[in-house]
Amino acid sequence: MSVQAANRPLIITDCDEVLLHMVAPFRDWLLEAHGIRFDMGGGDFGRALTYLDTGVKVEQPEIWRLLNLFFDDQMHRQFPISGAAEAIGEIGRHADIVVLTNLLDFRQEARTQQLAGHGIDLRVFTNQGPKGPALQAILEEYKPSRAVFIDDLAQHHGSVAETAPHVMRLHLCGEPLIAPHITCAHQAGHAHARIDTWDDALPWLLEKLHQTEPA
Repeated sequence: MSVQAANRPLIITDCDEVLLHMVAPFRDWLLEAHGIRFDMGGGDFGRALTYLDTGVKVEQPEIWRLLNLFFDDQMHRQFPISGAAEAIGEIGRHADIVVLTNLLDFRQEARTQQLAGHGIDLRVFTNQGPKGPALQAILEEYKPSRAVFIDDLAQHHGSVAETAPHVMRLHLCGEPLIAPHITCAHQAGHAHARIDTWDDALPWLLEKLHQTEPA
């Protein structure tokens, strides 16, 4: 996981719903441990949790508490998005790859070990809030010849588009529970493509990594 030679292409990828499923194991744990139903049918994560016994929506502060509990004790439930480990292995032959994940900094080591346990041995950067500034710091360290950003959330593509517009941006959400319900960064004009499977994303990424002219 050491820094490679400068000027090699660089992939900067999110983890949850890009490399590993999070919502599906979070949903299962909520039901088993807390009697809470998760349903993204309304398209709003903040309104997706409901107490089964009362039908009352779980309020935002409690959602954040539950998310933190999940990342404290339940990360072992997460499993790879189909094709992610294989695609990362192939991309690693052509480019450096790092993970930029929105977790609290003290979880950096746990995330690194979690990914390694699934055969995805990558350097992990933690972040809170918009990802553009954190991505810019990574670019300044690696100085890649070209870079591609992968994330499942449109707001992070918007942040990167504003901070580092030259970086290619792929909106990828490998979790079918939420993929149809989230804002599409490509449609919003903040991502260069929207591809939700690694089988289809891999050739797109390899083309961009070897591209000699601006898109």
